[in-house]
Amino acid sequence: MGENKRRMLAGDWYIADDRELRADTERRIELCEAYNTAAQATPGERRKILEELLGALGADANIRAPFYCDYGSRITIGPRTFINFGAVFLDAAPIAIGADVQIGPNVQLLTPSHELDTERRRAGWEKADPVTIGDNVWLGGGVIVCPGVTIGANTVVGAGSVVTKDLPSGVLAVGSPARVIRSLDPGEGERASVGRDA
Repeated sequence: MGENKRRMLAGDWYIADDRELRADTERRIELCEAYNTAAQATPGERRKILEELLGALGADANIRAPFYCDYGSRITIGPRTFINFGAVFLDAAPIAIGADVQIGPNVQLLTPSHELDTERRRAGWEKADPVTIGDNVWLGGGVIVCPGVTIGANTVVGAGSVVTKDLPSGVLAVGSPARVIRSLDPGEGERASVGRDA
């Protein structure tokens, strides 16, 4: 394994423009292209593509095309999770998505960060921090989750929110940056719309 890939996997600063990492990217390009253009394929054929692309795919998980990622192999998705159209998951670091998660259209889960120092940024240095989405989370359309963020189980994030810091379990969070506006009582039986609450 080359130095840049080793550094990326360790969560250290690395240069992304690397021959070995480019080869991993080319694998992802082929598999994403196959998935995104497989409208006429059977569900089993489409799932087989995702199983080859992703690190793990739980039973009855559903991803609507188009779907985009950096590598794919660092993404794990739990059972019964639904991911709507246009998801962008940049998985230079691991992206772990729990069971029964609902992800709206055009959601971005982003693990990479670039250097603030202009010379190092120009030289191509970056690093990545994991993103973790707990069980039964609902991310409304257009939500952006930034590097290093963990969202606790049963939390709802309103449409268009930008999540820059960890969110606890069982809350409703909205805004840019996202902030908790209230706790969610699992016994209240409310069927609120993320768009309406946001």
